[in-house]
Amino acid sequence: MKRRQFIEKAGIMGASAILPLKGIASAQPKYKMGYQLFSVNEEMNKNPLGTLTALKKMGYQDFEIFGFDDEKDSYYGIKSAAFKKMLDDLNVSATSGHYSFAPYLDKSDDDLRRFVDRCITGAKNLDSKYITWPWIAPEQRTIDNFKLMALKLNKIGEQITKAGLGFAYHNHGFEFESHGDANGFSIITSETDPALVKLEMDMYWVMNSSKYTPGELIDAQPGRYVMWHIKDMDKKTRDYTELGNGSINYLTLLPDPVKSGLQYYYLEQGGNFAVNSMTSAAESAQYFKRNLQKYL
Repeated sequence: MKRRQFIEKAGIMGASAILPLKGIASAQPKYKMGYQLFSVNEEMNKNPLGTLTALKKMGYQDFEIFGFDDEKDSYYGIKSAAFKKMLDDLNVSATSGHYSFAPYLDKSDDDLRRFVDRCITGAKNLDSKYITWPWIAPEQRTIDNFKLMALKLNKIGEQITKAGLGFAYHNHGFEFESHGDANGFSIITSETDPALVKLEMDMYWVMNSSKYTPGELIDAQPGRYVMWHIKDMDKKTRDYTELGNGSINYLTLLPDPVKSGLQYYYLEQGGNFAVNSMTSAAESAQYFKRNLQKYL
């Protein structure tokens, strides 16, 4: 689908949802500064308490979890209830988590239902607000599988919503790859129920792989992008880089959080660290607090 056709089909009217940043800065940020813990996954598995303590000192108040062991009901080797106590003792939160749904794409609905029940238990033990489907394997990325995944997303969303939590899908770049006249992202957004399946926009991947800006995507699905991932893109390699060091100018690109439906955002890098993952987390925090936090 061409960009113009996408926008017309979505019924977009007026300018895209880009923030007029000048003049709307707030003295008190509305949202907690969050971090996706996949970016420090090795450190979290070695020393969860020390890593979270260091991240809090950088200014992070909220986290998105990665790496739930559903059979042991644990995060980073710690039982979910004990991990929640660790968060409480640090006075931080974990409002979302990325859970390993991809292996269940090819499994029965009963297997998936049981897995989702365990994810709900873990998320509730952390007092998380969202459970998020983050990824599918390269060999799963076919049009038929995207259609199958849309059906699974609706079923999962219904189960999680009934449990009192929210459910979201997180994009990478592969969803925007063309398969004839269709792509995975258009299937996911058009064939899932917006009331059951929210969206977590990874702005790096939108700018890396999509034909649209974050604002244009929000125009097409206003109120549905309840979470954001904010990370930067190296000017030469297009790989991840520390926030403020790359080619994404969030001062002009940052979408309108109200139109988005934003509830939580998480800074992220994921890899390609100039020094190491914790130094990168600190540098991104410093840039964000200095330049962008006042708008959120």
